[in-house]
Amino acid sequence: MTEHSPFFDEMSGSGAGLRSPYGRYRDWFDGEDLRDLRKKSTEAERFFRRTGITFNVYGADEADERLIPFDIVPRIISGREWSKLTKGIEQRVRAINAFLYDIYHRQEILRAGRIPVDLIARNDAFLPHMIGVTPPGNVYTHIVGVDLVRTGEDEFFVLEDNARTPSGVSYMLENRETMLQMFPELFSRIRVQPVQNYPLDLRRSLAACAPRVCTEDCTVAVLTPGIHNSAYFEHAFLADHMGVELVEGTDLRVVDGKIAMRTTEGYKAIDVLYRRVDDEFLDPLNFNPDSVLGVPGIMDVYRAGGITIANAPGTGIADDKAIYSYMPDIVEFYTGEKAILQNVPTWRCSEADALAYVLDHLDELVVKEVHGSGGYGMLVGPAASKKEIAAFRAKLQAKPGNYIAQPTLALSTVPILTQKGLAPRHVDLRPFVLVSPNQITITPGGLTRVALKRGSLVVNSSQGGGTKDTWVLEE
Repeated sequence: MTEHSPFFDEMSGSGAGLRSPYGRYRDWFDGEDLRDLRKKSTEAERFFRRTGITFNVYGADEADERLIPFDIVPRIISGREWSKLTKGIEQRVRAINAFLYDIYHRQEILRAGRIPVDLIARNDAFLPHMIGVTPPGNVYTHIVGVDLVRTGEDEFFVLEDNARTPSGVSYMLENRETMLQMFPELFSRIRVQPVQNYPLDLRRSLAACAPRVCTEDCTVAVLTPGIHNSAYFEHAFLADHMGVELVEGTDLRVVDGKIAMRTTEGYKAIDVLYRRVDDEFLDPLNFNPDSVLGVPGIMDVYRAGGITIANAPGTGIADDKAIYSYMPDIVEFYTGEKAILQNVPTWRCSEADALAYVLDHLDELVVKEVHGSGGYGMLVGPAASKKEIAAFRAKLQAKPGNYIAQPTLALSTVPILTQKGLAPRHVDLRPFVLVSPNQITITPGGLTRVALKRGSLVVNSSQGGGTKDTWVLEE
């Protein structure tokens, strides 16, 4: 590589060698002309623009629609590494579902004193409407995205859990499709596990969670807030690839105790609604009365067992960043096992001692809002100015319970293609998990997000990051 990385590099390891998962790829790369590869990179950008793969960045003015940068150098994971990761991910997702059932029923984990009662009772993500409600098949998180970071050869940590409406799977699929079109010869010489079955797996998994026994005749629909939502492309993409209807709140109504969608032949009952609308806007009769994005009365139909909502309302409590800090306890409480995948060490700023430490070390830490996402509302201490740190200190002192803090991790790097050749950049990984009553399916790979700026640790697309195709080798 043209730049040396002081961090663990997934192609070269901790030194200047070559790790075995990248062996065949590097042999191929060394035989390619760099100018040709740059042309391929430009072709990929045109492909994404033509396909309409964009997202919205929200700033002071109107939303700004942008193209997510795509890097053509894949991130490669060995079959052995992936096997270990999937065991840890499955254990964690099972624990999250058990936690959600417990929190909305007997609350045994609170009785046992493993989690403070106030952390649930005063949490905006806790939904009292779900108390006593049991979703079909006991599945709360039908689709989960688990954000992982790597710091060494066998060192993986969970950065956060995405249990509400995890996004990014369309980019995972389009990244692979682009690579298959541009480098078919690579896939003939390197055996990579496929990801293209995800839409079919999603359709089957959702159907298995329906409130009635149904197979081919199960009616599934995707609920979108509409074309102005930052992830609208993904909503339309998934509906299209699953072969189901994409609907908005105005297309739905309660008919004979069911949620039905408007069709050319009248209203048709829906068994499973994959919603990409937040809890607050889901039902104006039960939540925000001003919402025009949801369906009046859907929560009443849901509580009566008339429809499956994926993910279940109230799942946001499981990806709250304050709850995240208790995940090792949650995993052990519900599985009886130590967590296979470790958390990043976390200070809860709601606790006086932790707050004092964080305030004294703001220039060293990453501080996040407990309900934050997309890289917004966070402070990366080592990269922040004195003015930014001072402003964040005031926010932290005003509402300490809104924040958690973590050390600045030495995130692994993966090469990207630059004008001068390969250069290391920091990455994370979001594998996607499908949960049904009898099965957990983890797509081999996931979405690799990459910080395209040299030295940057922020990989979010909204903050200037890009994406890569993620290869899990057949081993």
